[in-house]
Amino acid sequence: MFYYLVVTLYVLVCLLLLVVVLLQQGRAGDIAAAFGGSSSQTAFGARSGATLLTRATSVLAVMFVVGSLALAIFWEKGSGAAVSGIKLPAGQSAPAPAAPPPAPAPAKK
Repeated sequence: MFYYLVVTLYVLVCLLLLVVVLLQQGRAGDIAAAFGGSSSQTAFGARSGATLLTRATSVLAVMFVVGSLALAIFWEKGSGAAVSGIKLPAGQSAPAPAAPPPAPAPAKK
């Protein structure tokens, strides 16, 4: 149950991070240009837009890394093999272990 909650939050963080990064201004563009304004910076103000988006990017990036580590830890706690929980059909035994390698031949003189 907790695993699914973490996965859901992780996906939401990923989507929000994607949106925040795409809203940031490029080299010559500004955020107002994304909303139809060609050369004004009135959507979030001259500097406050960059600060807000930069802060949001930093917070979401930290949440992304923490979520990745949490999911990796949850994944490690699971079973080690993909078929570990599968039972064999009745009358069938597990395969025999591999034979040890043959001894090396004696050296000829």
